[in-house]
Amino acid sequence: MLLTDPPDRARRWWQEVTPPQWKAMFAAWIGYLLDGFDFVLITLVLTEIATDFRLSTATAASLISGAFITRWLGGAVLGAMGDRYGRKTAMISSILLYSLGTFACGFAWDYTSLFVARLVIGLGMAGEYSASVTYVLESWPTRWRNRASGFLISGYAGGTVLAAELYKWVVPHWGWRWMFWIGVLPVLVALWVRRALPEAGDWQKEVGVATRSAEQRPNPFRPLFTGRIRSGINVALAVASSAALFCVFTPVGTGYVPWLSVTAALCLTAFAAQLGGRRGWLLYVSLMATVFCAFLYSWPIQALLPTYLKTGLGYAPGQVTDVMFYAGFGTMAGCCLAGFVGDRFGTRRAYAGTLLASLVFVFPVFAVRDSVPALGVLVFVLLALSQGISGILPKYLAGHFPTATRAASVGFVYNAGALGGAVAPVLGAHLAEGMSLGRALAVLTFGLTLVVIVLVGGNVPHRLGRLVDRQAPDDHLASAAGGVGIPPPLPSVDFDPGSGSGNASPESAQR
Repeated sequence: MLLTDPPDRARRWWQEVTPPQWKAMFAAWIGYLLDGFDFVLITLVLTEIATDFRLSTATAASLISGAFITRWLGGAVLGAMGDRYGRKTAMISSILLYSLGTFACGFAWDYTSLFVARLVIGLGMAGEYSASVTYVLESWPTRWRNRASGFLISGYAGGTVLAAELYKWVVPHWGWRWMFWIGVLPVLVALWVRRALPEAGDWQKEVGVATRSAEQRPNPFRPLFTGRIRSGINVALAVASSAALFCVFTPVGTGYVPWLSVTAALCLTAFAAQLGGRRGWLLYVSLMATVFCAFLYSWPIQALLPTYLKTGLGYAPGQVTDVMFYAGFGTMAGCCLAGFVGDRFGTRRAYAGTLLASLVFVFPVFAVRDSVPALGVLVFVLLALSQGISGILPKYLAGHFPTATRAASVGFVYNAGALGGAVAPVLGAHLAEGMSLGRALAVLTFGLTLVVIVLVGGNVPHRLGRLVDRQAPDDHLASAAGGVGIPPPLPSVDFDPGSGSGNASPESAQR
């Protein structure tokens, strides 16, 4: 049965997914589990690091932000690698990069050295997201791509659970550095699993490099380097945005944060406008803003929940681990459930509806103080609804872009927007100077969740994109047939630097 044939109603959905497609999912999932494990380590040991290096809460929180500063660059560059040379190559490069950064964290001797290691982690994490997301979505059957998205992102939550369990055993006995060193060991498993993977089905059919010269392969960065003057300007923009972000999230920029933030935002918006081209610039910018708001609502809790439990409630390491266990499994369950809900009701409806339901549990979570089981249950439900629905965010984003430029586009839009995750913990820490940390986290989460409900539920990015490109399809992924190991003839792909999209030939569209 071809994946483009009408589904056989007598078969269960998991029977429509072939063994190579399940293997593709597992390979990407294990990498994303390591991604979650490596990244959440800093939130678990933030108080220990602050004590050792004598850091304030706001300064320590900037270490969480460090990984976000380089994500826009890592997502774009490693995403472009995935578009040009294949999703698998980008997946392997990404996991090696963020594992190197994690290992280096264990050897940090002060705030600056640890911050630099976090920058390296950000580069690799960004590439892992764009490469793994596009690989899985382009490999699975079209009908079940919300499900594929949810299953994949659940790996991140699994990594947070694993890190939380290790925290209570490792840190009290060996110290916080061993958490980072141990985090590198599972990377060998991920590399072994990925060594013999086939290429993603959609990419192989539409782009595949086997019979293509370098000039014929997609180059998502072409619009940025079409002339000497433009090339020079864009290099300057990249340096300016990176420097501005570094100053914003470190003490270097004290007193100039508003101006530096505007500078970084303008630089990244300029990149988005160029990558999107004449017909896609407004879509790129609006999606970037949507992701930014999504991180603002989700990351205050993700980043500062352990700190709140330890400093606000006075919980011991074992109690923190118990609550984080509930939180991680809540997110994991929510991601998986989100995939089913998204396939049943549609991506946007599922996203907005689930977020709306999550608002009921925001303030009750921060009202519980003395009961770990009650707090754990409330955290489980809240994160299952609010964080878990992010499991279909990759499907929502990837559907806006064609195969030839999908990895770079998703990588840039998602990771530039992910700067909201850098702002969130610092903003939460500053708000906590005027109110309790718990109330600050609740206010941020509730308010920004409402904004995301409007943006996604109202289909605002797509509506804005249609203002400049009335022919934009509703969902590029819905019209593509996924599969792993299917070797049809390769169609021609014409890349239009002015439009920021790859256009497949009529023959490929018919397939």
